[in-house]
Amino acid sequence: MTEPNASETNPAKPASPLVLRLRRFRRLRRGYYSFLLLAAAYVLSFLLPFLMSDRALVVRHEGTVYFPALWSYPNQIFGYSQSLGLFEDVVYSPATFGVDSVETSTDYRELKERFEKSGGSNFVWLPPFPYSPTEQFLAEGQLRAPDREHWMGTDDRGRDVFVRLAYGFRISMTFALLVTSIAYAFGTLVGSLLGYFSGWVDLVGQRFVEIWGGIPFLYTVIIISAAVGPSFVVLVLILATFGWIGISYYIRGEFYREKAKDYVAAAIATGESNLTIMVRHVLPNALTPIIAFAPFAIVANITTLVALDFLGFGLPAPTPSWGELMKQGRANIREWHLVVFPLLAMFTTLQLIVFIGEAVREAFDPKVYSRMR
Repeated sequence: MTEPNASETNPAKPASPLVLRLRRFRRLRRGYYSFLLLAAAYVLSFLLPFLMSDRALVVRHEGTVYFPALWSYPNQIFGYSQSLGLFEDVVYSPATFGVDSVETSTDYRELKERFEKSGGSNFVWLPPFPYSPTEQFLAEGQLRAPDREHWMGTDDRGRDVFVRLAYGFRISMTFALLVTSIAYAFGTLVGSLLGYFSGWVDLVGQRFVEIWGGIPFLYTVIIISAAVGPSFVVLVLILATFGWIGISYYIRGEFYREKAKDYVAAAIATGESNLTIMVRHVLPNALTPIIAFAPFAIVANITTLVALDFLGFGLPAPTPSWGELMKQGRANIREWHLVVFPLLAMFTTLQLIVFIGEAVREAFDPKVYSRMR
């Protein structure tokens, strides 16, 4: 009697449609490499307080070692929450390092020069770009063209353009990802309910969606900004409350199409609940519009934030903002670095996202894997 071979006892499990689509996405080199580059840049942007900051990485004074950049990192990333009392900034006064000064915070570039002149074991390690995005080290109105010290020059308030563009990238990407996630989550919920239950639920729900969609977006932003003042959280919530409408239409249509198929009828016949059918059976087959449109929604949200900042209804000063730099470029059109570098940063970022969106759309095209093979 012959023994069964390994291929007969452990047949290879066929790859799922999701795995096949991810493999196809990896083969689309332009989109895949754009994703890796953009993801790496975004992750690196959360290390900017250690790469671009006016806070020293390490200070050694009289045998005591300080880490100003590390202890102020939560405040640099999240900002100070006055209501919760969290992420308060940690500031060392000059007296901490033996400097007689009336200033409340230490100038670590000056402190480094002082330690180097005095000799001894005291030292200061600064970040590669020892400038803060909000630090004004020139008189207002004095612009500096790109040089060895400031690679992309300074803006009309004496702040480093390269540092502000880098911090602006993190803010823009975080803003767009949050808005897209919240809007798509709520839009998927509304669209799935309308599409699955249909009937009077769909009829009444669609009327509410149409009424909400008729509210003018820009006027709403202006009114809320005048009433409570613009902030990162407020702008995220405003854009999310308007961004869910489009995706709800697509999810509604997908649920209408999927619930008419045999597998839904079989699930109903076996006595499964509506929630189980919606979440476990219909929703995974209705996610194609979300996955395909998400990169383009991120592009739209970044562009919207830039436009609001350019018009003066966006993030409050002195938040690093691409739109605010473009506004300065318009006011100082002869200062080429204020025009070219912000536009180039925005163009590069949006182009990478578009490449990712094109690859995702092609990889998740249902026509490609419409048959089991």
